[in-house]
Amino acid sequence: MLIRVEIPVDAAGIDNLLRKAFGRDDEADLVQRLREDGLLTLGVVATDDEGGVVGYAAFTPVDVQGEDRQWVGLGPLAVEESLRRQGLGEKLVYEGLDSLNEFGYAAVVVLGAPEYYGRFGFKPAAQFNLHCRWPDSAEAFQLYVLADNALEGANGLVEYPPHFNHN
Repeated sequence: MLIRVEIPVDAAGIDNLLRKAFGRDDEADLVQRLREDGLLTLGVVATDDEGGVVGYAAFTPVDVQGEDRQWVGLGPLAVEESLRRQGLGEKLVYEGLDSLNEFGYAAVVVLGAPEYYGRFGFKPAAQFNLHCRWPDSAEAFQLYVLADNALEGANGLVEYPPHFNHN
């Protein structure tokens, strides 16, 4: 099992994994559109011994109150069904957070299960007066701070690329 940053040859495998993992086309189509428009800040893949993609985490730019503050959103995150509950998703998230930290990004937001993302150190974004456009998402919308000054003057609406509004 190898965990690394995605390369162009991974695109078909990522597409296939997302369609299978979610049982629909939405997430795969979203990642394809983001990639085409240059809005994938980072993609982390897990590959098996044959080089097949068995896990994937995407990170895309987000704005805070219309301002680019070097924040990114995590999602989608997917692991092949037969390999779930073995810590692979965790490895993908940690690899992504490490890489983003090295690249100088300030913070990561995610819309997901608090009990899952809380173990990485994500905290409810509402604690910091931050929210996203989706109703009833206060509990699921979470923040992970990478840079010491990430929260200085940051509050209000965190906006994902418009591509996310199609889902």
